[in-house]
Amino acid sequence: MKKEVILGVTGSIACYKALDILSSLCKEGVSVTVIMTEDAKEFVRPLSFQALSGRKVIEGMFTTAEEWSSEHISLADKADLILIAPATANIIAKIATGLCDDMLTCTVCATKAPVLFAPAMNENMYKNKIVQENIKKLKNLGYHFIGPIKGRLSCGTEGMGHIQDTEVILKEVKKLLE
Repeated sequence: MKKEVILGVTGSIACYKALDILSSLCKEGVSVTVIMTEDAKEFVRPLSFQALSGRKVIEGMFTTAEEWSSEHISLADKADLILIAPATANIIAKIATGLCDDMLTCTVCATKAPVLFAPAMNENMYKNKIVQENIKKLKNLGYHFIGPIKGRLSCGTEGMGHIQDTEVILKEVKKLLE
């Protein structure tokens, strides 16, 4: 049976890595639907994800449906896994508090599928006590995390907060899809 992954892409410079993740998942025969937050579209255009996935990119709550449906519910129901890569401090906080103000947060709230976060942010943000509490809360609720790792950050420094390597993320995705 073909697996269905929802790839949530959030507003981080690491968005370009999501293109590599998407391409690799498609090569593995996984069906992928991309949901982009508004901020993500400032870094990478939806057309890039559409070209790689062969599917329309979900961009908003009220702009995507060609016919009326509760799209976030249908996406949540068909997902075998939701992967959020890159996962910003913002999206982690929204989901940790149950905030549902866009297509990605609503879909995560409505799904019974595993959710995997691949955080990417500045080291100071990642180590912030509030961010760490949000991550701990989500882990305690059964959400999964992969990375981040130490690497070059967009601010020009080396530190913890670099998105995990694509190969490692893919390995974790395959494990969760079994």
